[in-house]
Amino acid sequence: MARGSAGFVTGLTAAALAVVGFLAYQASANVPADLSASPKPSASATAPAAPTGPAKPQKDPLAIPADSGKGQRVVYALSEKRVWLVDDKGQATSTFKVMPSTVHPAPGTYHVTSRSNTVRGSDGVQIEHVVRFTSVDDVAIGFSAAVDGSLPTPDPARRTGGIRMKKADGNAMWLFATIGSKIVVVA
Repeated sequence: MARGSAGFVTGLTAAALAVVGFLAYQASANVPADLSASPKPSASATAPAAPTGPAKPQKDPLAIPADSGKGQRVVYALSEKRVWLVDDKGQATSTFKVMPSTVHPAPGTYHVTSRSNTVRGSDGVQIEHVVRFTSVDDVAIGFSAAVDGSLPTPDPARRTGGIRMKKADGNAMWLFATIGSKIVVVA
């Protein structure tokens, strides 16, 4: 070997040893004083770090909102775009996502005022199982399902009050929410 290449190899070896030494120092600095307290190695190199404090209970995304009253009722959460059908024991018999209209009811307690088996919605779509519970500035607000099963996003330029749901969910609503049934709207 030539004298220059031996120096090059020696330099690379010294650099590699320096890097290994630095990594060993970093690893030793992160070892707990009591190795028995350290977490067990995982099978995955990308596993998330173990939580350092007590675990916070996770909110069940399907849980009935706490501020939605008592007894049998329909609960409509505006921010979650979700409806719960709640029986007289306070248990959800069904929950599902909905497509809100462009005109929204204010949070509060309402009652079903009218129902229609099939009609044309204010957006021109043929709808079924319409359950109305209030109006806002002369726009009727209620739950319904499109006869064709569609669930489009409403045109923001039109003032509509139909809170649309899938056909199966519309059927469940129709059977559950008769005239006078309580509807609770929460933020």
